[in-house]
Amino acid sequence: MTQQKEVVIISAVRTAIGKYGGSLKNMDSGYLAAEVIQESLKRATVDPAMVDEVILGEVRQTTKSSNVARVAALRAGIPVEVPSYTINRLCASSIQSVGSAAQQIMTGQADIVVAGGTENMSDSPLYLREARFGGTPKLVDPNSENGQQPMEVYGEGLGMGQTAENVAERYQVSREDQDVFAVQSQERYKKAKENGIFEEEIHPITIEGRKQTYTFSEDEFPRPSTTLEKLEKLNPVFRKEGSVTAGNACGRNDGAAALVLMSREKAEELNLQPLAKITGWCSVGVAPEIMGVGPIPAVQKLLRQTGERVDGIDRFELNEAFASQALAVIRELSLPTDKVNVNGGAIALGHPLGATGARILTSLVHELKRNELKKGIATLCVGGGQGMAMMVEAL
Repeated sequence: MTQQKEVVIISAVRTAIGKYGGSLKNMDSGYLAAEVIQESLKRATVDPAMVDEVILGEVRQTTKSSNVARVAALRAGIPVEVPSYTINRLCASSIQSVGSAAQQIMTGQADIVVAGGTENMSDSPLYLREARFGGTPKLVDPNSENGQQPMEVYGEGLGMGQTAENVAERYQVSREDQDVFAVQSQERYKKAKENGIFEEEIHPITIEGRKQTYTFSEDEFPRPSTTLEKLEKLNPVFRKEGSVTAGNACGRNDGAAALVLMSREKAEELNLQPLAKITGWCSVGVAPEIMGVGPIPAVQKLLRQTGERVDGIDRFELNEAFASQALAVIRELSLPTDKVNVNGGAIALGHPLGATGARILTSLVHELKRNELKKGIATLCVGGGQGMAMMVEAL
């Protein structure tokens, strides 16, 4: 049997993250993805003709860019002979795309793959259900629909906010703890931005507005003036007596991220210095009603597979879907808080669904290299009850 090849990350880049209805609202997800694909190849100094496959994640897929990976690849100048496909594993879509790319490289099916994700939640389609063949049409916004669909599978009204309330109740995460965590995310982001931490991972993009053309290069969702006093005044959103608010949850956002992956031997052949190598990844299932705890068994499984321990990991990038679930994960895994989301998380930056996995992985590899650290884990929960985790080692 042929020995599996080692998979390395040569470049990792993202757009700045747009707020819902913000600067990126009119930019198609295919354009966002094309920008980061093009930039990731430029930074990697890889000719687009050398790419064997393009794999992207996207959740709110539309007919404007059917199979957005193909659309983005062609827009980015990748030859028509290079195939591409799009993945939807909800919030873990783009970290799955990286895992799928790694599988192709490990097994010798490909040498160089561009993987990542894209999402424009501001441009999500509205659905007119039950209208095609008569009946009573129902206009549905997938970004605010009441509950995970279909209800006969997930139960009535089981939206993501309800799952966050379930986690808060089951794992005894108080409203105060959630608000404190949310403030910490904002403060860490603010400090990181002031220190120029995100400049190396963000690719500025040009936006043509109605009146002027401008460069979009800074995340626009963070609220640096957030204080505990302000958060305490917010009402619960999902339950009258609940604890989850708009201030201690992530947002709906727009953005894209891409990574160039290749075999270690191909990198050596091209005389390229990798950022990191992928040492393992896994996915798990959990009860849909507490989907936010998916990272707990995912990280546990990953540690078993790799033979690592929590205290041997230098940095954790944990997607902050909600403060309640992030805190439950941190506590159950006994993660050192000074190693988790050290530059802020999704409560500050936002959560562009199909791009988030690649975004946190991009942030992770740059954080490890910048601080001359070694090992890191990127992990996130998934709507419907799943979790994913991926481990990398800086080179």
